[in-house]
Amino acid sequence: MSRRVKLSLYGLLCVLCVPFVFPTWWMVTSSVKPINEIFAFPPTLVPDRWDLTSYSRVFELQPFAQQYWNSLYIAAVVTVGTMAVAAMAGYAFARIRFPGQNVLFVVVLVGLLIPSEVTIVPLFQMFHDFGMSDTHWPLILVPIFGAPSVLATFIMRQFFITLPGELEEAARVDGLGRFGTFYRVALPLARPALGAVAIFTFLHSWNLYLEPIVYLSTPANFTLPQALTQFVDAYGGPMWNVQLAAATMTALPILVVFVLAQRQFIEGLAHTGLKG
Repeated sequence: MSRRVKLSLYGLLCVLCVPFVFPTWWMVTSSVKPINEIFAFPPTLVPDRWDLTSYSRVFELQPFAQQYWNSLYIAAVVTVGTMAVAAMAGYAFARIRFPGQNVLFVVVLVGLLIPSEVTIVPLFQMFHDFGMSDTHWPLILVPIFGAPSVLATFIMRQFFITLPGELEEAARVDGLGRFGTFYRVALPLARPALGAVAIFTFLHSWNLYLEPIVYLSTPANFTLPQALTQFVDAYGGPMWNVQLAAATMTALPILVVFVLAQRQFIEGLAHTGLKG
């Protein structure tokens, strides 16, 4: 490929990325602008005057540090739990033969077709009866053992299907049982798939919005998506600079994690047959 063609392709990619990069750039720069400059036309790419007070007000108006911790630890627990459950379930569906295996897997996949809005009312009633309303337990248990983990199970099953059977035979010759084969042989090889599952799961839990609104009512228990809606003035109007500052602090860590882990993400999709 000639240098001119490469430069043309890079230029085209730069133009195509503008609709995706500009909203993020506008959010970050507007968080340090005075309110009258946020909606100036034409919009300014770099603030004329930097105002960082919106970042301090985020923590004054809401228990934002606690809410940030809530989202962080919930997403971490859900990610680890989903990886464990999906890895074991995916391995069982891929490598263990039992009657009705394919039928049961289809039933599991049906969970992808059920919108969360359909089940949230009975789930709320169940957790309320158990005394778990206004706690984080529903936000942890439902994603790990409910429909959100179905996609993770599918990804892990597709990966384990591709593993050569000779690996299990060699493990059995060495005296490993079923769980030993899974833990010592299959699981270490599944790092690309586990990386894809981790990113999917963490992003889903981090961005969860409907469920926290239904289950949580105390500001100290809020997660970040729910907390972002609380930055309003006395008349109920949005405090744009404060909201954008909170949104920036919410979004930037996820962008960093995705940039650092994108290689594992792509490898995971390629190994599970989901590429393209």
